[in-house]
Amino acid sequence: MRRSLVAIGIAGLGLVGVGLYARRRQIIARAFGLRPPEYAVAAEYDLPVPMSDGTVLYADRFFPRASGQFPTILIRTPYGRPSETRLLGPGGLMGAALFAERGYNVVVQGVRGRFRSDGVFEPFVHEQEDGRTTLDWIAAQPWFEGNLGMWGPSYLGYTQWAVAADAPPFLKAIMPVITTSRFSHSFYPGGPFAYESSLRWATYLEATNRRSLDLVALVRVLRPQREATLAATLASAPLAEADRRATGAVQPFFQQWLAEPGPDGAYWSRVDFDRSLARVTPAVHLVAAWYDIFLRDQLADYTDLLAADARPYLTVLAGHHTSNSILGASVREGLTWFDALLHGRDVPRRRAVRLALLGAHETHEMDFWPPPAQLQRFYLHAGGWLRETRAQEAAASSFAYDPHDPTPSVGGPVLSPNGGARNQALVEARRDVLLFTSVPLEAPLDVLGYVRLEVFVRSNLAYFDLVGRLCAVDPDGQSINVCEGAIRVEPGVGEVQPDGSLRLELDLWATARRFQAGQRLRLHICSGAHPRWNVNSGDGRALIDAVPAGLRARQTVFHDAEHPSVLLLPVVSEATRQAMAGAQLQEVVTS
Repeated sequence: MRRSLVAIGIAGLGLVGVGLYARRRQIIARAFGLRPPEYAVAAEYDLPVPMSDGTVLYADRFFPRASGQFPTILIRTPYGRPSETRLLGPGGLMGAALFAERGYNVVVQGVRGRFRSDGVFEPFVHEQEDGRTTLDWIAAQPWFEGNLGMWGPSYLGYTQWAVAADAPPFLKAIMPVITTSRFSHSFYPGGPFAYESSLRWATYLEATNRRSLDLVALVRVLRPQREATLAATLASAPLAEADRRATGAVQPFFQQWLAEPGPDGAYWSRVDFDRSLARVTPAVHLVAAWYDIFLRDQLADYTDLLAADARPYLTVLAGHHTSNSILGASVREGLTWFDALLHGRDVPRRRAVRLALLGAHETHEMDFWPPPAQLQRFYLHAGGWLRETRAQEAAASSFAYDPHDPTPSVGGPVLSPNGGARNQALVEARRDVLLFTSVPLEAPLDVLGYVRLEVFVRSNLAYFDLVGRLCAVDPDGQSINVCEGAIRVEPGVGEVQPDGSLRLELDLWATARRFQAGQRLRLHICSGAHPRWNVNSGDGRALIDAVPAGLRARQTVFHDAEHPSVLLLPVVSEATRQAMAGAQLQEVVTS
């Protein structure tokens, strides 16, 4: 049923009255840096979209109240349509009205088994078939003028990858925001299981498992008791029981993830789309964030598209997965992208890559990622020093790791409002964390690219984790995490040295960060980052099995002439930086 502008103001954006709605949308446009609204907006709600097996999914359509035809943007979501979430929908759904009032049909469809849409929700499993059927449905509608784009963050971005390979020619452009085509690698980054993000997502899905999200549901989603239960579960529950303890019910998909042997299991092979990136036909603009849970794999998507002779655009923002600033930026980038690809108005921008430079409140543009850089080496030394010269003295550092009192993680790339850049004082006070720190920098150091750690280690266990984390230490002593990574060691992982130690290479992910003069570099080395990653059992048992009692890891990190453990930073020269310098950002969020 078609509804009026007033109805959209109440149900879609939480505004009351046409006049107030008009003023509010002007305010929203200014806040997000958008061009002014061009059209009043109408809507049709609860449109049935039949799938190939007879299951019916439901959609809302927003469109300009004007004569003529307009390009279409499709958003597929498990988080509820505007007509279902009413005042309380996830911020990303506000994008539907923002696009519509600037000249687009916007179709927001609920995925199978969520809210009113029929069927059973199995994360990732049905999105390819259901998505392709939805494209066919759109193509048959009288309001469709032949140009389609897809937009959305996180799972909404995954649904784009599900249909991007061998897509029909009318799907001209997609914009996957803080997401990836290869979810398996994000669930097992470096080997450990992404425990906190996975369980937090399961609790959110369970809390919103209803036909509509009203005030009662909002209390259910946000109530302090739920967060306390989740924290208690993450702190103590065995993984096999975590979903039941956190949500009150067994979550079949969570149990499926635990049962998988890793990212190469049968389940993930079915639902990952990275193997088909060479067949992606629409133009792609990737929007990522430096502290996002999907950063590493979204950059891998970009690299694979380049290798397939595609010309993807890439924007990397400051912030983490739940940062409020990402919504406005992704709508702003989306309008530029779709105006060019669907309306044919202008080119998206002069250079394909745009990055927020952390620590500097700047953006930089370039033709490709990563930019030309020189590897600068900082070697580990006795006494906890990072130096640019190799250590000559025979030295090693050691620590003990107790899986029943795991080293905590603070901030970083997690699905949590507490993610991102955070003070690491709690972590650095632990005895199970090695710290290596440089002298204060004499001049700014621009690190843009992939950060790596090469380290020589010996452990009393054949199975253990090693975590590396780069931090920036201010002159007042506050230490802030920049990027981090982990490796899950088991027999066959690492290069065995003549003395029995292992040479390990850790991917500490990517960053674009200016370390200012007077700041120091600091490296963490430890064997846990709980609850970001699950605790390593120490004996190779499956995820669903409890960690055995009494097992302790004794780790030794070598840093001498024969074992030159080193932090490798891609440093961009002043000349290169000037060549790719962009305008000052009007807002950069570093949390």
